Amino acid sequence: MRKLNKNFYLREDVVQIAKELVGKKLYSNINGQVCGGIIVETEAYNGRTDKACHAYLNKNTKRTQIMFGEGGMTYVYICYGIHKMFNIVTNMANLADAVLIRAIEPLAGVNYMEIRRNIKSNKVALTSGPGNLCKAMGIDLMHYGTDLSGNVIWIEENEGKIFEVEARKRVGVDYAGRDKDLPWRFIMKGNKWVSKRNFGL
Repeated sequence: MRKLNKNFYLREDVVQIAKELVGKKLYSNINGQVCGGIIVETEAYNGRTDKACHAYLNKNTKRTQIMFGEGGMTYVYICYGIHKMFNIVTNMANLADAVLIRAIEPLAGVNYMEIRRNIKSNKVALTSGPGNLCKAMGIDLMHYGTDLSGNVIWIEENEGKIFEVEARKRVGVDYAGRDKDLPWRFIMKGNKWVSKRNFGL
């Protein structure tokens, strides 16, 4: 196990971080149930320039407060009153960048994921899409502000895997004017677990 160190998250370029997170391994340990998978889809959000970001124009609210902290923490919020969304805060404090994790290819604890999602592991919907991913991994609002250097939620290197990353437009951010067309969504090309649609940050 080789966790990403904090310096990975403290870098300035959230778009580059989002791209580099594709292929890394995301793990959770919820009530002793360890689950994990390869990150195959991410989206970048910039708190200062990006109209699609919750923290745009320095919007520091009860919900977005964690985004103004140092990188390496989790930002979990609820979308449409139903779906939990798991994000990673990046950059230095007060800059409010984040990466939304949209899909993983399941590797570990698949039986726990099946129970939480009430579907079989051969169904792509198990961990495809940010809401499905959170439910499968056991990530909930109580994990808002979790430090990724700990043992509850963390990200590891994935050395030796060869793949191609493709940039696309983000999903569900039509409200963001011209920022909706930014190619800040990154996918593992050809991976079946990449989501088909749903929500932004």
